[in-house]
Amino acid sequence: MGASRQTAPIIRAATRADLPRIGALGAVLVAEHYRFDPKRFLAPSDRTPERYAAFLGSQLDDADSIVLAAEDAGTVIGYAYGTVEDYDYMSLRGPAGILQDIVVDPAQRGRGVGRRLLDATLARLKERGVPRVVLSTAEGNATAQNFFARAGFRRTMIEMTRET
Repeated sequence: MGASRQTAPIIRAATRADLPRIGALGAVLVAEHYRFDPKRFLAPSDRTPERYAAFLGSQLDDADSIVLAAEDAGTVIGYAYGTVEDYDYMSLRGPAGILQDIVVDPAQRGRGVGRRLLDATLARLKERGVPRVVLSTAEGNATAQNFFARAGFRRTMIEMTRET
């Protein structure tokens, strides 16, 4: 077992230097969702890593956003992205933290990295005074649904999609 697997990754605020790797991980997220339902989710492309990195880069200085990186042996192996939002009458929801993304490199899964990212994100959202945290998972992503259920999340909404 390599040295990087013997130590826990560091969870820290993401930086601009992390964006290429975070973009690549975002592309993993896009591809996984596309496999779940290609009619619902964006198709991955060669530009997905760059576009994902640019979007998350735009969030780094946003006071209502949290972008965290999980770093192990100098390499970003996961990230989490959350936002603080006010009332949303379309969602019938009061103020909340929204867990937008949590992604771990597939080769690094099963080490507790996702749980550490989740716990750090929840702690930062709690520091900002949010009364609840809301997230969405793909219908076909039972692994994520079980992960979040074990962390205390409950089902509250079901999205349905129909093509026109």
